[in-house]
This record gives sequence, structure tokens and C-alpha cells, in this order.
Amino acid sequence: MTTTLVLPGEAVAPGDAQTPQTLDVQAFIDSRPLSLHQWRVVLLCFLIVFLDGLDTAAMGFIAPALIQDWGIDRASLGPVMSAALIGMVFGALGSGPLADRFGRKGVLVGSALLFGLFSLASAYSSGVGELVVLRFLTGLGLGAAMPNATTLLSEYTPVRHKSLLVTSMFCGFNLGMAGGGFVSAWMIPAFGWHSLLLVGGVLPLVLALALLFWLPESARYLVARGHDVERIRKVLRPIGEEAAQAKGFSIPEQRQEKSGNVFAVIFGGTFRVGTLLLWLTYFMGLVIVYLLTSWLPTLLRDSGASMERAAFIGALFQFGGVLSAVAVGWAMDRVNPHKVIGLFYLMAGLFTYAVGQSLGQTALLATLVLLAGMSVNGAQSAMPSLAARFYPTHGRATGVSWMLGIGRFGAILGAWIGATLLGLGWTFAEVLTALMVPAGIATAAILVKGLVSHADAT
Repeated sequence: MTTTLVLPGEAVAPGDAQTPQTLDVQAFIDSRPLSLHQWRVVLLCFLIVFLDGLDTAAMGFIAPALIQDWGIDRASLGPVMSAALIGMVFGALGSGPLADRFGRKGVLVGSALLFGLFSLASAYSSGVGELVVLRFLTGLGLGAAMPNATTLLSEYTPVRHKSLLVTSMFCGFNLGMAGGGFVSAWMIPAFGWHSLLLVGGVLPLVLALALLFWLPESARYLVARGHDVERIRKVLRPIGEEAAQAKGFSIPEQRQEKSGNVFAVIFGGTFRVGTLLLWLTYFMGLVIVYLLTSWLPTLLRDSGASMERAAFIGALFQFGGVLSAVAVGWAMDRVNPHKVIGLFYLMAGLFTYAVGQSLGQTALLATLVLLAGMSVNGAQSAMPSLAARFYPTHGRATGVSWMLGIGRFGAILGAWIGATLLGLGWTFAEVLTALMVPAGIATAAILVKGLVSHADAT
């Protein structure tokens, strides 16, 4: 079924969505090489998730300095570690329906302003309670940013490069997290823990201004919501002059739900099982990512590593995702994406276990941390791309954002499990061995989805 928008008074013959008068938006994008206009969208979305990653990882890197500066124990930081993650849940769950109703661009600009302002405020916190509140508010913006950047970019990319470009953009998140580690290894000893939060606050505010002027709205969203044809021409014209001549625009979907309720879309028909399996997979992956992101530097510090070395090795875990994301996206465009992602989750469990067995061997430990990061972060980076391919236009932002939002409960659980197990006296090796369980579940869930609910909507 096809959603078609034409100028008032201009008739379109039934089934004539492919005529020169009515331009199929996706076919138009697919038929042309990537334009500078599209590369600008890629860059801006990359910067959004880069700063999202930088701010998200900040607490893990400043935790050792906070413990020392405020004279608190590790367990006291549990609420701080979880606060932003809880905010990210609400930010993701709320932003998807808003973006499907009011547009992707406005939500992205608002999210950058939100997490920039409250990250800036967090730098001036004077106690744990105040920091918990500010990190929760920061998390609202962080949670809204990533799913809508994924959705917007996926709607500007040709099918032949969709997974590669979306996954490459998403590796900005891992690069931001890794960058936070490399920068904190230098900044925190020199300027204190406040400095990392200041950087994480100022940069998103600058980016919000750039988004306001240079980021276009999704053409597919504009068609789906029945916006003015001239506005659609304006956002598509930089891709090709054919758009300027079109009398109307269409967005063909292989599966089109008649309900205007976005939740009826993502839970309707064959989407229901796929939605639940996407949630389970992403949830389990984030248990691994956030336990290691939140506590690996502290675990290494407790094992005798210097603060600088602990931050550096922790950053390698995130940097691994940068190295693997492009390869994962490339493979997903060529072979069954579910098998590609499943393989990376399986390797994540094996390498995480190996990290726990390598304590005291610095070179080996750093190598295995990098490989574990390549595996689990590569798989996680691919999940939003898979979800964006799975859902139709009018439910895509909700489908992607709810997968990320529900998955954040796994992030909260991972951070909490780390604090709890360390409080119970578990060793470094025992904590990491336990992570083989969520890795195994994630592997099984994504492979099952590939069997029962595998088709793309676009």
C-alpha cells in the first residue's frame, strides 16, 4: 500500500504512484548517488550521537575522581550511575511518538539543548543527591537524541547503503564514549572531574544551533503526515532536480497499517513478535555494555592500575565499537543481518570472559578489552539500523525509540548489577564471567527474530 500526497486539484490515477507527476521518495533516493545534502545529514546525525556517547560515558570516567574528591564509597555512586539511564528510558519512550507526530528535527534540536544544559549544570554539583537529579534530567535529552538521529538518517539513505551508513553514524556513540575516556585521562588529573561535564555541556548547545539551521526534516515523514508539497520539494531538491518538477510525492511501504496509532503499528500483525525480540536482544546487550562502561575503570583501579591507565583501557572498550561498526554495517547490506549480529554477540560473551582471566597482564588485557568492545559494541551499533529497516515510516521513530528505551532498563540493570556484585565481594573475573549469560540470550533472541520476523518494511 502507498501513501501519496499531491497538490490540491491535481488527480492521480489509481496505482499511478510511479509516474513522473508523483515521485516515489525512496525510489528517488535509491536512484541517485549520495549528494552533499545527504552527507550533511550523515555528519550532523553523527555529531549528535557522538556527543550523546561522550555525555553518557562521563560518569564512568569521573567515578574514581568523585570517590576520592567527595570521600564516598563505590556503592554510593550506584544511584548516580543509574540516574541518567533512567532519564534515558523516559526520553526514548516519549520522544518516539513525539517525532512520529511532530517531526524528527524538532525533537533532535530539543534533545541537544536539554542534555547540553543539564550536563553543564551537573558540573557544578555539590553532592550526590543534586548530581542524581541533574543526571536524570540530562538523561531525558540523551534518550531522545539517538533514536531520532537513527530514524532521520535512515529516511535519507538509499536502501543499498542503509545499514552501512546508519551503523557508521551510530559508531559515533562509541567514538564519543571512547573520546570521553581518552580526554578524561588528560583532563581530570589536570582540571578535575568538573571539566569533562563542562565540555559535555557546551558542545551540545553549539550543535543545537547548527541543527536548527542546517538539519532538514525527513521528507518521508512530511509525506506520511500530509505536509505541503512545496515544503517536500524544498527538502528533496538538493538531492536531485527531479524533485522540483514533481506534482506529488509517495512513500510505498511493503506493509502498511491502517491505524493512525503508532503503537498499533509496532505491535500489529507480524511486527509484534519482532518488536519483542528486538527489545530482548537490545536489553541484554546493554547489560553487558553498561556494566563494563560504568565499572571497568573502577575495577581496574581497584586492581592496582593508575587512574590514567584505567581510563585508557576503559576507553579501548568503546573504541572497539568504532573499529567494528563499519564492517558490521557493510556485512548487513550483503548477508542476513540477523546472523551477522548474532555472531558478534556470541563473540562478545567469549571475549568478555577472556578479559576476566587476563588480569595482571596489561598488554593482553588491553587487547581483549578492545576485542570485547569490537564485538558487543559492533552488535549494539547495528541494532538501531535493523530496527529502522524493520518498521514502516509512520511508526519508525516509535519502533526505534522504544527498542532503545526498553533496552535502557538493561543498562540500568547492568550498572546496578556491577554495584551489587562488587558490594558482595565478587572478583573481577567472576563479574565478567557472569556476562556470558546476557550475551548468550542476546545471540539466541536475534537469531530467532531472523527466523520468525525477518522482512524489511522499506
